[in-house]
Amino acid sequence: MAISQETENNELKQQTKRTLAEWVSFSIASLILALIISLIIYIAINDKQEPPFISIIQKQINRKSNGHYYVPFEIVNKGDITAESVQILAELKINDKVEETGEQQIDFLSSGEKEEGTFIFTNDPRQGQLKIRVASYKSP
Repeated sequence: MAISQETENNELKQQTKRTLAEWVSFSIASLILALIISLIIYIAINDKQEPPFISIIQKQINRKSNGHYYVPFEIVNKGDITAESVQILAELKINDKVEETGEQQIDFLSSGEKEEGTFIFTNDPRQGQLKIRVASYKSP
């Protein structure tokens, strides 16, 4: 009986002994797991998810054609979250009176995305005050 107990103990010792390949595999797997957990924590701490911050850049009138004035603009979402149904309004005042208005809608503006558009007026915008602004947007 003493021999069978010794044999059992030797078998248990051999079973718990790890080879070099097993240790290397275990170390690499542990390192990958620690790296993934670290990245998840880093993203959770640093990803602020700021709401859409939409800015408009009004460009110079680039052409006049058939009595119409074309005023291009560029819109940029500087926030972290996508904006949907972005409504852009243009208002042309001449002698403190609103002469013309325009409206455009951009369906989808993701973070960092730029879109361009053009408003068309029958009156010369250089003869008055042209205001282009974002009126509204919808969160997805």
